[in-house]
Amino acid sequence: MSHFDLVVIGSGSGNTLIDDSFSHLRTAIVERGVFGGTCLNVGCIPTKMFVHPADLAASVAESGRLGVDLRLEGVRWRDIRDRVFGRIDPISANGREYRAAGIPGTTLFEGTARFVGDRTLRIALSDGGEETITADQVVLAAGSRATIPPVPGIEDVPVHTSDTIMRIDDVPERLAILGGGVIAAEFAHVFGSFGSRVTIINRSERLLGALDEDLSTAFTEHARRTWDVRSPARVTRAEVTTDGGVRLELSGPGDPGTVEADLLLVATGRRPNSDLLDLAAGGVEVDEAGVVVTDVHQRTSAPGVWALGDVANPFQLKHLANHEARIVQHNLLHPDDLRERDHRTVPAGVFTRPQIATVGLTEAQARRRGIDYVVARQQYGDVAYGWATEDTDGFAKLLLDPATGRLLGAHLYGLDATTVIQPLITAMTFGIPAHEFARGQFWIHPALSEVAENALLAHNPLGG
Repeated sequence: MSHFDLVVIGSGSGNTLIDDSFSHLRTAIVERGVFGGTCLNVGCIPTKMFVHPADLAASVAESGRLGVDLRLEGVRWRDIRDRVFGRIDPISANGREYRAAGIPGTTLFEGTARFVGDRTLRIALSDGGEETITADQVVLAAGSRATIPPVPGIEDVPVHTSDTIMRIDDVPERLAILGGGVIAAEFAHVFGSFGSRVTIINRSERLLGALDEDLSTAFTEHARRTWDVRSPARVTRAEVTTDGGVRLELSGPGDPGTVEADLLLVATGRRPNSDLLDLAAGGVEVDEAGVVVTDVHQRTSAPGVWALGDVANPFQLKHLANHEARIVQHNLLHPDDLRERDHRTVPAGVFTRPQIATVGLTEAQARRRGIDYVVARQQYGDVAYGWATEDTDGFAKLLLDPATGRLLGAHLYGLDATTVIQPLITAMTFGIPAHEFARGQFWIHPALSEVAENALLAHNPLGG
């Protein structure tokens, strides 16, 4: 039985922990799948590398209103796919090779680890062997995985998740997407722009229902104009068609009918990999959703066991996982000077078309918590760059404290929303009142950032 000073389970953000600062310790990394985690291999990075060419393809249909007649002559899916993974796969492989090379003080175990006692792990190795190790400190960074709902017959049909859909050989003529969240929205844009006839099936009336209602409503209306949206609806049965495709029987108000497609993308969410770790044997508590419970220092209920990322928070965002990794790294090295994580202003983006970005409270959350707020809005089409793009739908919506003018939440829908929101995140993070932040700096005219500036100026509770 080998003993380590530190064991990290997961090679996504967990891999960033072990650097030269730990060279005096004996450390190990355990990885059950592809090295590099969700973001690098099947998440944020490859999906956005598909989104950009999809934006180019979609712009063709929108150019006529600006007096430019463009024609899309084709989409070379395999070239796009191979460019994406021709860049990503070597990064993953090189990362694995670096750890596997046995750099001084670090050992890589490839396999699935589970607790068999206090900071004691049994690893089912990918080569069929097994090894038991112990550690002074254990970091859980095991990530999450796609889930497939228990629909009758679904195990017999050609099903993909976000883990597999990006590596297919050809764009399907017909794509059915089960789910109405972020993954569904982004892949509907990608495959719809590349020529697929997309059908979205969602149990709720509105898509992106976790977002502020105004964002969700705007996107749902856009989706209904762009794709075949069946909502509210649920799949009661899935079966293979004679041509090898899939037929989905639906139920819901207004008889949503049936859907036939060449491929089915299941985008109903991801679950934390906590259930694979036998955490109870290690004294680690999880909540009702399977998320590992941590305190503000990222410590779990078990002494010497820490957790971060998708396995330890419900956000499932890489930038938050990286933040938590930095907190854990510092706290491991400086046990007498612990730092606290900060979940107050965690932003998120949806890279569909148009983009969506959000940070802070939604109106529904503010009402539930009894928080006083006022709303300020700015249409994209009312700033000069909005004139240039002939934007009629984009908007910024801010929630502000009526007494101080400080931002409580910001919700953007439109071109480059994930970039335009950044100064609003800054104002919110540092508690700068809206009018002070807007008037205390120059904003380039006529850049799209004026959407943020004008939204901040739309309400001035302090006068002046």
